[in-house]
Amino acid sequence: QVQLVESGGGLVQAGGSLRLSCAASGSISRVNFMAWYRQAPGKQREMVAGLQNGGSARYADSVKGRFTISRDNAENMVYLQMNSLKPEDTAVYYCYSRDIFLRAYWGQGTQVTVSS
Repeated sequence: QVQLVESGGGLVQAGGSLRLSCAASGSISRVNFMAWYRQAPGKQREMVAGLQNGGSARYADSVKGRFTISRDNAENMVYLQMNSLKPEDTAVYYCYSRDIFLRAYWGQGTQVTVSS
Protein backbone atom coordinates (compact mmCIF):
# COMPACT_ATOMS: atom_id res chain seq x y z
CA GLN A 1 0.00 0.00 0.00
CA VAL A 2 1.04 3.55 -0.72
CA GLN A 3 -0.45 6.59 0.96
CA LEU A 4 -0.35 9.98 -0.73
CA VAL A 5 -1.15 13.32 0.87
CA GLU A 6 -1.26 16.51 -1.19
CA SER A 7 -0.83 20.05 0.03
CA GLY A 8 -0.20 23.50 -1.36
CA GLY A 9 -3.41 24.27 -3.19
CA GLY A 10 -5.21 27.56 -2.83
CA LEU A 11 -6.47 30.68 -4.53
CA VAL A 12 -4.14 32.63 -6.79
CA GLN A 13 -4.53 35.33 -9.40
CA ALA A 14 -3.92 34.64 -13.05
CA GLY A 15 -0.21 34.84 -13.81
CA GLY A 16 0.72 33.72 -10.33
CA SER A 17 2.46 30.59 -9.10
CA LEU A 18 1.79 27.73 -6.73
CA ARG A 19 3.75 24.70 -5.70
CA LEU A 20 1.89 21.52 -4.87
CA SER A 21 3.48 18.90 -2.67
CA CYS A 22 2.72 15.22 -2.33
CA ALA A 23 4.03 13.25 0.63
CA ALA A 24 4.28 9.54 -0.05
CA SER A 25 4.48 6.79 2.55
CA GLY A 26 4.14 3.03 2.69
CA SER A 27 5.58 0.67 0.08
CA ILE A 28 7.33 3.45 -1.78
CA SER A 29 10.23 1.33 -2.96
CA ARG A 30 7.84 -0.44 -5.34
CA VAL A 31 6.60 2.78 -6.93
CA ASN A 32 8.05 3.42 -10.36
CA PHE A 33 5.75 6.13 -11.66
CA MET A 34 4.46 9.32 -10.06
CA ALA A 35 2.15 11.87 -11.61
CA TRP A 36 -0.18 14.77 -11.03
CA TYR A 37 -3.70 14.67 -12.38
CA ARG A 38 -6.41 17.28 -12.26
CA GLN A 39 -10.16 17.34 -12.61
CA ALA A 40 -12.17 20.45 -13.33
CA PRO A 41 -15.94 20.59 -12.75
CA GLY A 42 -17.80 18.73 -15.47
CA LYS A 43 -14.59 17.44 -17.05
CA GLN A 44 -12.72 14.17 -17.04
CA ARG A 45 -9.66 13.71 -14.89
CA GLU A 46 -6.52 14.30 -16.93
CA MET A 47 -2.84 13.76 -16.37
CA VAL A 48 -0.96 17.02 -16.04
CA ALA A 49 2.57 15.74 -15.51
CA GLY A 50 4.20 12.35 -15.02
CA LEU A 51 7.61 11.13 -14.00
CA GLN A 52 8.88 7.60 -14.56
CA ASN A 53 11.77 6.28 -12.47
CA GLY A 54 14.93 6.90 -14.44
CA GLY A 55 12.98 8.58 -17.20
CA SER A 56 12.14 12.05 -18.28
CA ALA A 57 9.04 13.95 -17.32
CA ARG A 58 6.11 14.29 -19.63
CA TYR A 59 3.47 16.98 -19.62
CA ALA A 60 0.06 17.72 -21.01
CA ASP A 61 0.30 20.15 -23.91
CA SER A 62 -1.76 22.66 -21.97
CA VAL A 63 0.88 23.02 -19.25
CA LYS A 64 4.15 22.56 -21.12
CA GLY A 65 6.58 25.31 -20.31
CA ARG A 66 4.57 26.41 -17.26
CA PHE A 67 4.50 23.39 -14.93
CA THR A 68 7.39 21.30 -13.65
CA ILE A 69 7.18 17.97 -11.86
CA SER A 70 10.00 16.89 -9.59
CA ARG A 71 10.70 14.19 -7.05
CA ASP A 72 12.77 14.14 -3.89
CA ASN A 73 13.45 10.47 -3.22
CA ALA A 74 15.21 11.15 0.05
CA GLU A 75 12.13 12.89 1.44
CA ASN A 76 9.56 10.75 -0.42
CA MET A 77 8.06 13.87 -1.92
CA VAL A 78 6.75 14.81 -5.33
CA TYR A 79 6.20 18.40 -6.33
CA LEU A 80 4.37 20.28 -9.02
CA GLN A 81 5.62 23.79 -9.61
CA MET A 82 2.95 25.75 -11.45
CA ASN A 83 3.83 29.09 -13.00
CA SER A 84 1.92 31.53 -15.18
CA LEU A 85 -1.33 30.09 -13.93
CA LYS A 86 -4.48 30.59 -15.95
CA PRO A 87 -8.14 30.45 -14.93
CA GLU A 88 -8.46 27.24 -16.95
CA ASP A 89 -5.97 25.60 -14.58
CA THR A 90 -8.64 25.72 -11.89
CA ALA A 91 -9.29 22.16 -10.75
CA VAL A 92 -8.79 19.64 -8.00
CA TYR A 93 -5.25 18.32 -8.33
CA TYR A 94 -4.48 14.74 -7.38
CA CYS A 95 -1.21 13.00 -6.69
CA TYR A 96 -0.97 9.57 -8.31
CA SER A 97 1.46 6.70 -8.06
CA ARG A 98 1.76 3.32 -9.70
CA ASP A 99 3.91 0.46 -8.50
CA ILE A 100 5.75 -2.35 -10.25
CA PHE A 101 2.62 -4.52 -9.94
CA LEU A 102 0.62 -1.82 -11.76
CA ARG A 103 -1.38 -0.96 -8.67
CA ALA A 104 -2.53 2.65 -8.68
CA TYR A 105 -2.82 4.92 -5.68
CA TRP A 106 -4.45 8.34 -5.36
CA GLY A 107 -4.27 11.18 -2.91
CA GLN A 108 -7.35 12.96 -1.64
CA GLY A 109 -6.83 15.98 -3.88
CA THR A 110 -6.14 19.65 -3.32
CA GLN A 111 -8.13 22.52 -4.81
CA VAL A 112 -6.41 25.06 -7.03
CA THR A 113 -8.43 28.10 -8.01
CA VAL A 114 -7.07 30.72 -10.40
CA SER A 115 -8.96 33.99 -10.55
CA SER A 116 -8.96 36.19 -13.63
